[in-house]
Amino acid sequence: MAADSTQGLKQEDNAAERLAAAEKKRRIQALELQREHVLSQRTSSPHRRTALETALASIEYELEQLGWSIKI
Repeated sequence: MAADSTQGLKQEDNAAERLAAAEKKRRIQALELQREHVLSQRTSSPHRRTALETALASIEYELEQLGWSIKI
């Protein structure tokens, strides 16, 4: 009986780890799309440019926290 409960807990832990990894992957993909969108913006407005630079820095910070690095 104890082996069954231990195996059940391991399966639950594995499922939780898979869900967390999938959520992290989705978050990274969403942030990468946001980053690409910001990088594609063109503007001559200094205020808009500052806002885009701030947004880019924020997105890249979040990506770094998730263990992402720039892919060249």
